Amino acid sequence: MHTEPSIFALIIGTEILNQRRKDAHFDFLAHTLMEHGYRLKGSFIIEDDPALIINMLKFIASQPNPILFSFGGIGSTPDDHTRKCAAIALRNGQIEVHEEAKRIIEETLGERAYPHPIKMAELPKGAKLLHNPVNNMPAFYLDDRFFFMPGFPEMSHPMVKEILQTKIPKGSPLYRYTLTAKCKENEFIERMEQTPKGVEVSSLPKLHDNTGWHVTISVASHDKALAQETFETYIKDLKDKDIPYTLDDEA
Repeated sequence: MHTEPSIFALIIGTEILNQRRKDAHFDFLAHTLMEHGYRLKGSFIIEDDPALIINMLKFIASQPNPILFSFGGIGSTPDDHTRKCAAIALRNGQIEVHEEAKRIIEETLGERAYPHPIKMAELPKGAKLLHNPVNNMPAFYLDDRFFFMPGFPEMSHPMVKEILQTKIPKGSPLYRYTLTAKCKENEFIERMEQTPKGVEVSSLPKLHDNTGWHVTISVASHDKALAQETFETYIKDLKDKDIPYTLDDEA
């Protein structure tokens, strides 16, 4: 890929929003992407609402160089809308029986494939299959960038690892340097406004009962030298102002 991808997670499940099930995807995906040299641009948890799913897919597809990891809603029950929604959002509504998916479902389930599980072979036009390591029921992807997987972590998480190993080139490492200073974050506003292009700076303030305000400053870049140089300007400011600070481990 020639430009930095915009990577999104779409976690579909009313049961997560009403607290009947805890999300298991965000932390896993964020960590796994970081190991691969990437980070999430955004993550959304939404209910099983077809109109909402369609609009979210269209929004993500409109972003620069999008990549989507979608979890949930590809089964055969009435509340599984993702297959049809993906067809509407990304294929102008074109959906068809995927013959290879049909064969896999029939061979795996035999007579139990009918009347309902076989519906999982109805996929957006041009879909390619993702192997399910648990029960062999295939997931699917479109355009080598929109990946639709089951909501069950034991099924989808191995798929994510396989996708990153075989379909998305490894990204360049992100070099991050972090410190925590005993002050308010407004001490750094002018310095943050001078952040050079290609560097990401974030501040996280915390108020402690006994010791007052602290702020954690994190500086990151794919250019290691630039990240280090920028980070040193924060250390210099702290030394000049005689503000205590500690260096955190690099991430």
